[in-house]
Amino acid sequence: MEVNMSVDEVVSKIAELVKKEGQPLRKKQIKKTNPELMRNALFYFPSWEDAIERSTKSLNS
Repeated sequence: MEVNMSVDEVVSKIAELVKKEGQPLRKKQIKKTNPELMRNALFYFPSWEDAIERSTKSLNS
């Protein structure tokens, strides 16, 4: 699998989307609207939920 984002870029992008949407991001929605982000997130994290958890922690720090 080819990745073109760093783990920090993935975390930042997810955090940005969570902040913009104001609600948790659904896996199905992101898979459809931003498949590149989904691919990169699943490369670095064991699940989409783990990626969101890590990203929301970065918002609260």
